[in-house]
Amino acid sequence: MPSKIDQEFAFIQSAMSLRAKRQEILAANLANSDTPNYKARDLDFASAMRSAMAGTGGSLAMTRTSAGHMDAGGGGSAALAGVMYRSAVQPSLDGNTVDPDVERGHFADNAMQYQFLLERMRGQVEKMKLALSDSK
Repeated sequence: MPSKIDQEFAFIQSAMSLRAKRQEILAANLANSDTPNYKARDLDFASAMRSAMAGTGGSLAMTRTSAGHMDAGGGGSAALAGVMYRSAVQPSLDGNTVDPDVERGHFADNAMQYQFLLERMRGQVEKMKLALSDSK
């Protein structure tokens, strides 16, 4: 049975991994804001985190959704579990659904959440160091 410390570190590790993956997706959206027919994507963080904590795909394993997709082990372009297309508020005439203002907002929020997780991890390590140190 995992200890509370193990559970806490597993939670933080999963959350940081998912936040980093979401940051990559949001950065790709921003980089492709002028690409015709590019569809904005996002990670459903809540469901991905539930899956990670339940042990059912927390590592964001690749999924084959078509026989034409490359094998996930080969680093192909198969869709990530939990990654979905974001519905466009106002798509452009060229079919691009990226709204740079919305993407920057999500990007900044996700970065703040990631920073919070780093601070939480640092706090846990400091508590462990304090508990293990000689109190004089």
